[in-house]
Amino acid sequence: MNERSEPTTGSAEPPADGGRMEAATEAFLAHRNLLFTVAYEMLGSAADAEDVLQETWLRWVKVDIAQVSDRRAYLVRITTRCALDRLRSLKRRKEAYVGPWLPEPLLTAPDVAEDAELAESLSMALMLVLETLSPTERAVFVLREVFDVSYEEIAAAVDKNLATVRQIAHRARRHVEARRPREEVSPSQARAALASFQRALETRNLQALLDVLAPEVVLVSDGGGVKQASPRPIIGADKVARFYLGGSAKVEAAITWDATLVNGNPAFIVRMDGEIDGVMAIQVEDARITGLYYVRNPQKLTRVASETTLTLR
Repeated sequence: MNERSEPTTGSAEPPADGGRMEAATEAFLAHRNLLFTVAYEMLGSAADAEDVLQETWLRWVKVDIAQVSDRRAYLVRITTRCALDRLRSLKRRKEAYVGPWLPEPLLTAPDVAEDAELAESLSMALMLVLETLSPTERAVFVLREVFDVSYEEIAAAVDKNLATVRQIAHRARRHVEARRPREEVSPSQARAALASFQRALETRNLQALLDVLAPEVVLVSDGGGVKQASPRPIIGADKVARFYLGGSAKVEAAITWDATLVNGNPAFIVRMDGEIDGVMAIQVEDARITGLYYVRNPQKLTRVASETTLTLR
């Protein structure tokens, strides 16, 4: 069965065979969390990932699933193609975005943090690296390196021959390896750095803040033109520390920093007078913070009130 020939838009007519619809629904629901994770890893947006799942469903119900030997692989293939289409349109949207763009943060359960491979792939730092890949490179990298999909299945999903897919995978892997964190950091190390950062902010201790920030730390804030945010990254421990201490001194509201898990990694939900102001994710190397990622855009904060289920399987 070739999914390539199926229409990509329009409403699906319910199959006449109720049993076929039931089987299609059962298969889709069984793999829904996986499909969402694939789409989110490719897009960095939960809203767009949900749209991709809707498109996947509309295509899936038109398939003669009796002819599909591996329903999981087939669904991943459809999701990948839909996500690739969406990724290309997202590129145009991001070019018009006001200020730096950060992935949409997701509140996640502890089991995501316990899966080191999944947690790393979902980290803000790595997802920003994935943003520097072309749409096809990102799809190939995510499917191969994160979800361990075979090259044969990836070739079918991205409509490339096997040799080309292997070349793309090699190029994407080399690109990501050159930019990803130099060492793996345990969740406990990340939590310790986060706690030190919080104490320094709450006590307004400049030296303590400088001690936990790496000299080359980068602060990226995303307000989307809706909330105030730095229009460009702030680089250097002294500049970042003074930005935070100087900014918080001007805020009259009561600020709280609630430790949680976002994208499978330790992070803060920042509240002002009890209302969510944003999400702060971090990157840690050598026990010091090298990256701070602050999402304030309200449109990107809809997934931090309840946990999102993510999975590699």
